[in-house]
Amino acid sequence: MTKGFKQKIHQKNTDNSGFGDNASGRFINKDGLPNVSRKGISVFNRFSWYHTMLDLSTFQFLSYLVIAYILVNLFFALIYYLIGVEHLTGIDKSDPINEFIDVFFFSSQTFTTVGYGRIAPVGCMASLVATFEAFLGLLTFAIATGLFYGRFSRPRAYLKFSDIALIAPFKDKTALMFRLAPYKNNALTDAEIIVSTAIEVMEDSIPKSKFYTLTTQLNKINTLALNWTIVHMINEDSPFYGFTEEDFTNTDIEIIVHVRAFDEVFSNTVVQRSSYISNEIIYGAKFVPMYYPDKENLSTVLDLDKINDYQKADIPNLKQEQRS
Repeated sequence: MTKGFKQKIHQKNTDNSGFGDNASGRFINKDGLPNVSRKGISVFNRFSWYHTMLDLSTFQFLSYLVIAYILVNLFFALIYYLIGVEHLTGIDKSDPINEFIDVFFFSSQTFTTVGYGRIAPVGCMASLVATFEAFLGLLTFAIATGLFYGRFSRPRAYLKFSDIALIAPFKDKTALMFRLAPYKNNALTDAEIIVSTAIEVMEDSIPKSKFYTLTTQLNKINTLALNWTIVHMINEDSPFYGFTEEDFTNTDIEIIVHVRAFDEVFSNTVVQRSSYISNEIIYGAKFVPMYYPDKENLSTVLDLDKINDYQKADIPNLKQEQRS
């Protein structure tokens, strides 16, 4: 941290950030979720299994369903096997492996209420277990269907943020920039962005985070069809006014981004968040354009592979501002 650091952060900090001064670490993860762990409450009350299942990736969600399905059927197959295969008709009794395989598939048929009929329970105990398993299968598939619908029907912003933010030249001055772009064919309108920053300062030898709202050149657009480069001008009203490259490197900084837009298909508001910390801010660079006309010049191509592409650029104005 360079000398005179406190004098550089002279703007009034905001009190409505949602995080206290003594919070530590990254505030918002790259996936937009708060970087907060909770204690003083049981694990079952700490997590909402419904929200957890909805937030899983498609691969994780399907994997958990398949694993749970196999484990449940293995559990019931073991119960049937312990009751005795003589209480199930149509079992291949040539060897124990074939017996267990037949019992496992009987369990899966009962759980899914398919019931081909080749194997059937005989006796009160086996029939009772089969009845309970069929009932449990109905409830389980009802829950799974609801989760599938919830994941499919939930409106999302589907925005891709650049992995980096830049300190770049802008209109003979300097600006903090990052960009975002929609990556699906959803129609987003009335997109609005709120950007704030957390800067760690020392007060009485105790590190504390001060929060500031960052003004942007454009905080609302009518239609979000191409990429949107967010620009925060570093001037006298910016908390980064007078910062050098060393300040950005050696100071704990986090840029917190909150985007809200209206999804015309769902007729609902969607929200997405992200953040950038000090080692994700590149000093002296500018973004490379990521959209261009197609070969026939009839439409615009948005190349999402270029969202992080940048080139080096000179930053002379910060030094001039410091000397003045």
